[in-house]
Amino acid sequence: MKTIHPTYYHDAKVTCACGNTFVTGSSLKEIRVDICSACHPFFTGEMRFVDTQGRVEKFQAKRAQAAKLGKTNKKKIKADRVEETPKTLKEMLQQATQKPTKAKSAPKKN
Repeated sequence: MKTIHPTYYHDAKVTCACGNTFVTGSSLKEIRVDICSACHPFFTGEMRFVDTQGRVEKFQAKRAQAAKLGKTNKKKIKADRVEETPKTLKEMLQQATQKPTKAKSAPKKN
């Protein structure tokens, strides 16, 4: 029965990417982690991104590029909408009377 259980180390050393180390119990003699309580934003109170595969930088680059491209287009679209939309009820009624809707006429009977 002893052969099915892994060896338990009471003094397993955990090493974080930030340089923090501590000792705990584990079935591994040495453990390497990317983040620990000494560098995690929740425990430190600092606002920073934790990313090991570059996803945050990739997202921020896409967002910056979209913002750069979108500023000129959004301004143009917004300006067109402002010109089209009436600002007051009086203007809305004037536009309604100036541009009557074209109703389809009924087909003629022979």
